[in-house]
Amino acid sequence: MIEYLPLVAAVAACIALALPLVDDRADLFVTRVALSAFGDYVGENEARRQAQRDRMRAAHVAGTTHRVYASRTLLYAAVLGVAGSVIGVYGAAGLLAALDVGEAAIREALPAQFGFVAVVARLADLGLGRLFVLLATVSATVGTGLALGAYAARWQLLDQRAHARGAKIDATLPRTVAFMYALSRSGMAFPRVMDTLAENESVYGEAATELAVAVRDMNAFGTDALTALQRISRRTPSDDLADFAENLASVLGTGQSVSTFLNDQYERYQAEAEAKQEQYLELLSTFAEAYVTALVAGPLFFITILVVIGLVLQDTLPLLRVVVYVGVPLATFGFVVYVDSVTQGVGGTETVAESSLSDPNTPSVSGVRHAPEEPGDRGGSPQFDGGTAAGRRPDGETATGRDSDVAGADRWAASRERLRIYDHLRGVRQLIASPVETVLASPRTVFLVAVPIAVVGLLVFAFPITLGTPVEMVGQVDGPIVAATAFVLAAYAVAYEFGKRRVRRIESVVPDFLDRLASVNEAGTAVVGSVRRIADSNLEALTADLRRTGRR
Repeated sequence: MIEYLPLVAAVAACIALALPLVDDRADLFVTRVALSAFGDYVGENEARRQAQRDRMRAAHVAGTTHRVYASRTLLYAAVLGVAGSVIGVYGAAGLLAALDVGEAAIREALPAQFGFVAVVARLADLGLGRLFVLLATVSATVGTGLALGAYAARWQLLDQRAHARGAKIDATLPRTVAFMYALSRSGMAFPRVMDTLAENESVYGEAATELAVAVRDMNAFGTDALTALQRISRRTPSDDLADFAENLASVLGTGQSVSTFLNDQYERYQAEAEAKQEQYLELLSTFAEAYVTALVAGPLFFITILVVIGLVLQDTLPLLRVVVYVGVPLATFGFVVYVDSVTQGVGGTETVAESSLSDPNTPSVSGVRHAPEEPGDRGGSPQFDGGTAAGRRPDGETATGRDSDVAGADRWAASRERLRIYDHLRGVRQLIASPVETVLASPRTVFLVAVPIAVVGLLVFAFPITLGTPVEMVGQVDGPIVAATAFVLAAYAVAYEFGKRRVRRIESVVPDFLDRLASVNEAGTAVVGSVRRIADSNLEALTADLRRTGRR
């Protein structure tokens, strides 16, 4: 049993690297070990350190420094290299043990045309010296491969994140510029425009998040706007945002009109968005033709040939099963992945996260962010202690000093815990109070009901399974499994389609709403009053939401 201790230690080391994903204390321990082992080394080469910091900034890595990230990367590579070397030795030994069956036995078990494979059995007859060289070579190869792969993967992940962020920035930049132009045209000073944009970065996406870095530089470190924008142009992974920040810095430096510049930029982005949409549609039409030809007509033609051959010459049912159940799904999945990778960033659109739509900190139409409520601001008294005033003990004595502070901290901790539980149960309460609206807003919630029903139906109709050949046993359960899967997917499809139709109905009346709002506002009515007046009119699917907004 002792001979397996190195293997157990190697596996335990690999598991320990995954613990920081689920435990904060393990994350802190790994960070300390990494800094102690490699903290001084990662900062020696200034050129390499600067290049790695640029990659981290482009990927917008938050909550960690370059020294920590680089040290942990080297620690992961070292641990995986050593663990891979140990696992490689055991893997090679297991392979040699499996091959210790004799060359003659292998030749007898295999057809004559595959008899050459039996020479692999000679590996088990190696001498001690050759066996040591073989195991050392396997160990070094596996360990080196894992170490280099882990090191390269950690930094390559940053490049992938930076590329994805660049596509998101390009997609959200037009609406961000439009928001800046609207604020600037209203007479708001440029620093206040940037502050408002930073406050609303959850609404305007990655472009606003990237520009918010410049706002933090100006507010926290006193950096001037020109320098902050120039830094953004150097660190951002988006070429469009780099050009925009550089041009905006030039406009501010020369004293030109910011509103005019933003208007020109918005019109340019609008024209580019139209061109991107046309390119996107043309690309999709090309992919659709390729899909129909390669993955619809081609497989059908091939299946037809196999069926004819099976009826005339020999049985082709196994090959048909492989094509239908394995080949076509894998080819379709690969095609979807390829289309997604090719069209990334071409469409010029991005959806806003659903969490930001229901977040109380999300800004309203006017761009004003509502401040989150503190535990003591919810209409209750901060002296909530079961009828005992803060600073008074139940027996009438006065609590002073540290005892009073501890009691107050405990009261607030209990209130925060209740609020945390309240927030966690918010989705469940909404689902129980209005299940239809919840499902339409988030079709994935239909899985909470459809999956248990499908599992119960599968257990009822598929079990008990009668013992027999594997084909017969699979035949007893494949029908119920297909029916349960179809039920779950159909329920989700229905909920998704109804939700999308509701969104389309609302979007169809938005132009009419904006036209009426502009007309009432031009007549001299304030924005709030205009919304309340329009809420009394009939705007079909948007009427209920407008009336709810007017009541608030």
